[in-house]
Amino acid sequence: MKPLRIVFMGTPEFAVPSLDVLYKAGYNIVGVVTAPDKPAGRGMKLSESAVKKYALEKKIRILQPEKLKDPDFIKELQSLKADVQVVVAFRMLPELVWNMPPLGTINLHGSLLPQYRGAAPINWAIINGEKETGVTTFKLQHEIDTGDILLQEKIEIAEDETAGSLHDKMMNTGADLLLKTINALEKGTLKEVPQNSPFTIHPVPPHHAPKIFTETCEIHWNKDVNEIYNLIRGLSPYPAAFTFLKGKKLKIFSAEKELTQVEEKPGHVLTDHKTYLKFAAKDGFISVKDVQLEGKKRMSIDDFLRGWRGVMGKTDNGF
Repeated sequence: MKPLRIVFMGTPEFAVPSLDVLYKAGYNIVGVVTAPDKPAGRGMKLSESAVKKYALEKKIRILQPEKLKDPDFIKELQSLKADVQVVVAFRMLPELVWNMPPLGTINLHGSLLPQYRGAAPINWAIINGEKETGVTTFKLQHEIDTGDILLQEKIEIAEDETAGSLHDKMMNTGADLLLKTINALEKGTLKEVPQNSPFTIHPVPPHHAPKIFTETCEIHWNKDVNEIYNLIRGLSPYPAAFTFLKGKKLKIFSAEKELTQVEEKPGHVLTDHKTYLKFAAKDGFISVKDVQLEGKKRMSIDDFLRGWRGVMGKTDNGF
């Protein structure tokens, strides 16, 4: 039996381990579809995606369409005669593309579908205080993230987990799950399970994972400490939760929570100007540990307070 002809579609670093594991397993990667090069940095030089860099290193054919319905791209994709397409962290595909291979298109998603369908499953799982999440391989269909489930793997979310650390866990676990999926597909042992089936890890009704906007990231100090703490973790390191300090935006990348009775108003700032800076919330304090003030670099709270000592005089809110 000939090895499967696979077209891989992906762009960021998250997708590279999945491409790597398929390549090292000996599968015939006949093409990689990734984002066009984009200007980046001070010099605005063209920057290649992480997936493109890997494909160049392995001498895999690369397609970089601006538009996925472009006739020239469709013709080139058809010429690759893929048995199956694999999608990891890529754009939404038109039916003309995902329905092209005889074995369909398989997507790796960063949640236990049907939970957390959408653009930001890693962030929202932490923001909502989940204790576990996972990865899912599924067949693409018309509605986003609704296709039949192929395989799933659970991942524990630690108490101090951030979106960044969970991303890295998921990146590697997802690659392993994808390899198992393609192996089973090749052997003909893969079973498709509808997302509303009782056999899925998380039955409906599902939570959703919409795109993160700026308003999502602003901290509201009148909320519970745990809710604020989860927001900070779920948005770290990017795009980062923020508040305002003396009229300037302060991004918070890590913090500790203090559950205690609070007399101060929500948002009230307490500091010794040396080692701690904390904000009052509904049922305690959030003590920030790693921050970035607007116009400054990211730094520990010790370095932040050392740099601002004497510059930011004491005010009636403690700063």
